[in-house]
Amino acid sequence: MTLSIAHLGPPGTYAEQAAVFYVNWLKQTTGIEATLCPYPSIAQSLQAVAQGQTQLAVVPVENSIEGSVTMTMDTLWVLDTLRIQLALVLPITHTLISCATSLDSIQTVYSHPQALAQCQAWLERFIPTVQLIPSNSTTEALQLLKQDITSAAIASMRAAELYNLPTLATGINDHPENCTRFWVISQGQTDNSYHISSPSRTHTSLAFSLPANLPGALVKSLQIFAQLDINLSRIESRPTKRSLGEYLFFMDLEADADTAKMQSALAELSTYTEILKIFGSYNILPIAI
Repeated sequence: MTLSIAHLGPPGTYAEQAAVFYVNWLKQTTGIEATLCPYPSIAQSLQAVAQGQTQLAVVPVENSIEGSVTMTMDTLWVLDTLRIQLALVLPITHTLISCATSLDSIQTVYSHPQALAQCQAWLERFIPTVQLIPSNSTTEALQLLKQDITSAAIASMRAAELYNLPTLATGINDHPENCTRFWVISQGQTDNSYHISSPSRTHTSLAFSLPANLPGALVKSLQIFAQLDINLSRIESRPTKRSLGEYLFFMDLEADADTAKMQSALAELSTYTEILKIFGSYNILPIAI
């Protein structure tokens, strides 16, 4: 059996790096082989799973500096059949890649908006006059660098090696403890043919909308978990995209959805919500670099 795994491309992105780790971990623990399939965007990576083009996707969901990856959250809300199987935490070290002879000759810097934001202080300190150009991924612009020696890109050292490009600086992220959490996403419920189940999963992710924007509506939902001593490790609002002031609420809980306590909490939560979506329960696997 060979799995196909979607990720944000082109090759050399941090999403691919996380996917490579997952492929190696999967082979070591189960013997299953997998091939990687790069897609131009995070949304297309998730849509590939929903449409059956790939069995899995590895997508970023949260960075320790810049917070949530909204495209992942918004797409997961829309695509009803997708479920989280595992979380991966990848340390991130950004590198400035360029064929320029010095920082002074750089006029433009390309990268994914998250990477640009994670290096904002460094960029303002060392090359404050450059034009910052967002791209779909950290590696999308790398092939342009040899043609334009006044341009640079922010990506990983691994990406520089893959594309045989020189680097001008490394470790340029504003905080040394920079890491990104990725989700391994499948379609439907857990398929044990390619996922190692655990008797106790540590986290559950869900999202919900409220029927009306009334005082105390959100508090009532949150009190359910407080009263049952279930810890919230993340909560974030996103616009419903229906009208101004309407929000969805995304939550990560430190509990397995299959436990009796969580089942009770989710049953009560459903009485307060308009739409409730459970994205899955899973464990978190740190990636050592």
